Amino acid sequence: MMRNYYIKIILILAIIGYCVWQIYPPGEKIKKGLDLQGGVHIVLEVEQPPQTDKSKSDVTQRALEIIRNRVDALGVSEPVIQKEGTNRIIVDLPGVQDTQKAIDIIGKTALLEFRLVEEDEKKLTDALKGESDILTEYEVLYMQQKDERGIIRQTAPLLVKKQPELTGAGLTDAYVGYGPAGFPEVNFVLNKEGAEKFAAVTGENIGKRLAIVLDGTIKSAPVIRDRIPDGRGQISGDFTMEEAKELAVVLRAGALPAKVNIIYQQIIGPTLGKEYIKKSMLVGLYGLIFIILFMTAYYYMFGLLANLAMMINILILLAFMALFNAVLTLPGIAGIILTCGMAVDANILIFERIREELRAGKSAKTAIEAGYHRAWSAILDSNITTIITGAVLFFLGEGSVKGFGLTLSLGNIANLFTAVFVTKAIVDFVVANRSIEKLRI
Repeated sequence: MMRNYYIKIILILAIIGYCVWQIYPPGEKIKKGLDLQGGVHIVLEVEQPPQTDKSKSDVTQRALEIIRNRVDALGVSEPVIQKEGTNRIIVDLPGVQDTQKAIDIIGKTALLEFRLVEEDEKKLTDALKGESDILTEYEVLYMQQKDERGIIRQTAPLLVKKQPELTGAGLTDAYVGYGPAGFPEVNFVLNKEGAEKFAAVTGENIGKRLAIVLDGTIKSAPVIRDRIPDGRGQISGDFTMEEAKELAVVLRAGALPAKVNIIYQQIIGPTLGKEYIKKSMLVGLYGLIFIILFMTAYYYMFGLLANLAMMINILILLAFMALFNAVLTLPGIAGIILTCGMAVDANILIFERIREELRAGKSAKTAIEAGYHRAWSAILDSNITTIITGAVLFFLGEGSVKGFGLTLSLGNIANLFTAVFVTKAIVDFVVANRSIEKLRI
């Protein structure tokens, strides 16, 4: 019999040790959300593109996937990217330092097109004057150049076909390289279908210029010297290394299926996050102290046991979060505090049951067994319903509601273990090793 008690105690100590190992150091293992460590909060609105048979919701979903790929390429830790309604996307980027860079990359359309240039100067002049017959097939686009101060200016208008010969839809890779003059450029690779189209376009238009257009601006317009059969090309455009890297990121992720407007953005400084943490920790600390004092004063040694179980509960909850890379948010801290109350509530049910058995004249050991057995159904019911509620909040809720639902669910799952198994194992171990005739509870 004693062997079983020792096994349970060793198991509890092993779980505590694993949880400590899992969350240490907490500053690195526990990921903090936007409200705790600062960053940028962006609300995007997706316009419905003309001449499309897809619903607005489908277009938004495609835009969300592309934005997620771009954010992943940025290396942001634990971003939150979710759809709101049919045409809005919420993006939270915790810990982002260069907020403007992140905003630029997320919102860039990155529509890559290859359009043939019309070299007839008279047609260009007529187009600039607004001749309607010319503009039905062509449009005037401008190249961009940086002056000696780094200011971007529009120069060299070109008359290009409205209908692109090829788009970047078939692009499979984009990476930074260096041109013949040693300046950064973006190399791209097309898939099989795109390579075949590119080969046909370049083969049929040798000697003509092919404008490489990104988001309505001509980046370069090289002369086609020969057929390009391998689907590889370069985009040069007076880039800095950082600009070339950013362009490669958005091209690899793909072009957004529609125009995306940033309708709201908020930069949250880390100072605000620290203030939130400080106040939340103080509130949590005051709550814990009150619970510990109350339980100890009201239930004596059993109260201390309930407090220990509550601490183990929090430890297991944080270990779960570290294990699954969950994000701790301010509402999540509120969920932890609520979990502390529910953890001792389960023990209160058990202790009150034990008191009833003792009043009925039963021995200490019999009262303990009966108390745990009869309180189990009530504990199970209350915790299961709370776990379900928390799960609904997590899976169906939005934003900060998810953090609250997550910690509430995990805390109550841990509570089923700590409130019953942990405290029962410790009580059984003590009772088995000591002759207890009168139980003080």
